[in-house]
Amino acid sequence: MKPSPRIRVRCASLLIAAAAALLPAAASADTYTQTRYPIVLVHGMLGFGAIGPVDYFYGVPAALRSGGALVYTPSVSALESSEARGEQLLAQLRQLQAAYGYRKFNLVGHSHGGPTARYVAAVAPELVASVTTVGSPHTGSPVADGIQALAEATGLTGLVAAIVDALGVVISWISGASQLPQDALGSLTSLNSAGAAAFNTRFPQGAPTTSCGQGPASVNGVRYYSAGGTSVVTNILDPGDAFLALGAAFFGGQANDGLVGRCSSHWGMVLRDDYGWNHLDEVNQALGLRNLFASDPVAFYRSQANRLKQAGL
Repeated sequence: MKPSPRIRVRCASLLIAAAAALLPAAASADTYTQTRYPIVLVHGMLGFGAIGPVDYFYGVPAALRSGGALVYTPSVSALESSEARGEQLLAQLRQLQAAYGYRKFNLVGHSHGGPTARYVAAVAPELVASVTTVGSPHTGSPVADGIQALAEATGLTGLVAAIVDALGVVISWISGASQLPQDALGSLTSLNSAGAAAFNTRFPQGAPTTSCGQGPASVNGVRYYSAGGTSVVTNILDPGDAFLALGAAFFGGQANDGLVGRCSSHWGMVLRDDYGWNHLDEVNQALGLRNLFASDPVAFYRSQANRLKQAGL
């Protein structure tokens, strides 16, 4: 039996009303990460913008774009000092500004990408709306201290640097950034405790005001945020976990992510410093492998983009 015309009209009206009710929610989801200024994801040491379909921030650019964000993933030297990497990033931001007229950028840096972004914000604050650092060794890493001490004690500093430089060349070549210079000793000097302290003296914007505390949320018109993890071995299928477990041995029981201590990750407003992530989980690597019960890193980046949006950035 066919429904009467009146019933068909009634059903159609209900479907239209239901669809109309869902439209605001859909529109909201589509603009959840739509920040005022573009988001620039800055990779860390031995990192890359993307290698083929694999982003350094695995799955993050697509997730941000799906919510309306404009996202860039530039490549800087896999191995270099914070200042040199910062100058490379600054040059690319100015190119984007000249090409598209962007006034400012929201910089999001992982690991060494954090000091890299901080350098740009310090020397060109007019270009930067915000800096968010994730798992960045702002006060240096005991792992870098240990590697330097071991290399100097054995007289193998030059050999180790040459081998690591070669690795940086390969990564940059594969990722299409073969023109970038590599300097393993520059990275090591930037990431050890003494180098980080010297960098912080030159570029203190956002520095915590107390030991393991928070820093000012805004300096020179730039908002500063930070986050970090405190887990090490999070998924036995992830080959990077074994390397990070070795790194954790340098911390003497201090909470860390395998390369960076909990307090060292603090800069500006601390969003959270004890996510159940290790250093690679912080960028959803390798290929999304992590503790099944830990927070989703991709969701973190989406929520941070929404925070920037709500702040008018």
